[in-house]
Amino acid sequence: MSDSISTKEGSLEAPTRHPIDWKSESFWDTDNLYHELERVFDICHGCRRCVSLCNAFPTLFDLVDESETFEVDGVDKADYKKVVDQCYLCDMCYMSKCPYVPPHEWNIDFPHLMLRAKAVEFKKEGTSFRNKMLSDTNRVGKMATIPLIDITVNALNSNKTFRKILEKTAGVHHQAPVPLYHSNTLRKRVKNLDKSIESKALGRTTGKVAFYATCYGNYNSPELGEDFYKVFQHNDIQIKLVPKEQCCGMPKLELGDLDSVAKAKEANIPVLAKLVDEGYDLIAPVPSCVLMYKQELPLLFPDDEDVLKVQKAFFDPFEYLHLRHKEGALRTDFNTELGDISYQVACHLRVQNIGIKARDILNLVPGTTVNTEERCSGHDGTYAVKVESHDHAVKIARPVVKKVDARNPDHFISDCPMAANHIANLSETVDKPEHPITLLRMAYSL
Repeated sequence: MSDSISTKEGSLEAPTRHPIDWKSESFWDTDNLYHELERVFDICHGCRRCVSLCNAFPTLFDLVDESETFEVDGVDKADYKKVVDQCYLCDMCYMSKCPYVPPHEWNIDFPHLMLRAKAVEFKKEGTSFRNKMLSDTNRVGKMATIPLIDITVNALNSNKTFRKILEKTAGVHHQAPVPLYHSNTLRKRVKNLDKSIESKALGRTTGKVAFYATCYGNYNSPELGEDFYKVFQHNDIQIKLVPKEQCCGMPKLELGDLDSVAKAKEANIPVLAKLVDEGYDLIAPVPSCVLMYKQELPLLFPDDEDVLKVQKAFFDPFEYLHLRHKEGALRTDFNTELGDISYQVACHLRVQNIGIKARDILNLVPGTTVNTEERCSGHDGTYAVKVESHDHAVKIARPVVKKVDARNPDHFISDCPMAANHIANLSETVDKPEHPITLLRMAYSL
């Protein structure tokens, strides 16, 4: 056997990712799909290392253990969907647990196999109105942030009676936190914050960033825009808003709606590629959106030169600041101690393999201690909101909530605002979750 193929469990080679061959006929072939599902499920059943990550693996193992043969061949293939439905593509099984990922010869990529199964089902069956609504973040955001309508939407979403009606009619769990909508969007708030800065290229960074606001950032967490502008400008980094954008496509990816992902890519990539050509690096406030451009789109469109150009220019915001810090360009003129911080590290941040840069930057602030919780919040984009999966999302979040409550920190933060709200909603000690960039602005007293 070739030396280039790893046959040892737990090999030391870095995981590699193969492009997603979604344009081929075999990708959509149901028999081929079920054969691959059975192969991978059989390997997972024999390993079971990922049982604690999410509900997909317990669901699979229960199906096996309750079958007549106690093996995967005893599981009805119609029940494979039960496993697929529990996967929300956090990618942590691939990145942190599975010893059989490429370059291992068994070539296990559980999340992207689940994506394939979701895509095949979506193409054959479509999806519910609720799922379409929850994943159409751009359209919902535009409608819900019309002045006065935003007030009405927020009032209804905080009304217990309305939420119970919404649960019965739309399948949105009445106890799940849903985001606020703001007519004073991020785009409006930063409109007059642009300033000319003589930026300096250092290492991998140009010193000029274009800020991809994201749907959630623009409509639901607009205050983050001001925080990013203040912090980056304070560090002599030119920052401007991406002139126009649509949803990155991650919510549609999680549905398996690859055609909608392609449409979002066609709308966004030309705008972002033009900015890269003009010398800008790219950042976004939500890890899932960053990951979409760093990983998922390049794997879906591996031959698109503009996609690859954007991939190389996209950074997590604290990755960017840390790269500048390594070159001696990060200001450390902090005026405010932050005290004890509990930091839930979002899965889609961990998948980027850049380390925990927000922790490293905040630990530079005197009188500050950052304690990381590297476990999934269970939220996903919509998993915690759906009535059929909310209880599972709560169970997945409990270990993080328990540790945060035991520490009773001065601040609780997460790079993912949705994950932060989900954990805060379950916590007995967290009143208001925060974003790391908000605390960094506070430390600078900006």
